[in-house]
Amino acid sequence: MGDWVLTKPETADQTDANEALVDFIGAGNFAPGDRLPPERELMVSLGLSRTALRKALDKLEHEGRIWRHVGKGTFIASQSGSARPGRLAEISGKVTPFQMMRARLSLEPAIAREAAINASEDAVNRIMAARDAAKDAPDWDTYEAKDDALHRTIAEATGNILLLELFDQLNQVRRAVAWESVVRTSQRPPRDHLSFAEHDRITAAIAARNPTEAHAAMREHLGSVSARLFGEI
Repeated sequence: MGDWVLTKPETADQTDANEALVDFIGAGNFAPGDRLPPERELMVSLGLSRTALRKALDKLEHEGRIWRHVGKGTFIASQSGSARPGRLAEISGKVTPFQMMRARLSLEPAIAREAAINASEDAVNRIMAARDAAKDAPDWDTYEAKDDALHRTIAEATGNILLLELFDQLNQVRRAVAWESVVRTSQRPPRDHLSFAEHDRITAAIAARNPTEAHAAMREHLGSVSARLFGEI
């Protein structure tokens, strides 16, 4: 007979803690790659002890629903559960911001091209709404979240689950890469922020079902972002 390992049954209190964390994530509409608030904030928000919270986080990590990167935080894993959280954490510690932008330049223009070919009318409307939400963001943090949502909405519009999975995994690593601090000189993006016009061009190309223009527009947009960050593409 093989060896048996006896495990202590989960208490009702811990079950409640697990459910509270899951409910918090669901209510927050976190997308793959989003970072959860720090443990201290979660303890206050959920009314949990540090021990109960960490056990709940351990459970979700074991289930592949979150992944943790030491020194950077806890992130929502890909919805498919195939993102190999430990491997992504390892990769994010080795990838430079410049390499990350090069990876985006390789993948996202192709995603925009596929979106132009395959997007439904509903998908195009969602892209337009996401673009407008980014333009109306009241501050930089909100803008960055809405900009992220726009790019994911374009990936969703491809109708290709593999491309969406690749985007999600790339985005998860992007969230954890150690970027240098960006100095902001205003509370929110100015009305003439370059990305707004670039988003308009990408959206118009997808709505017009023009895959060549969509590819070029996305590549120009990411190249522009890269040039602002690094001074080169």
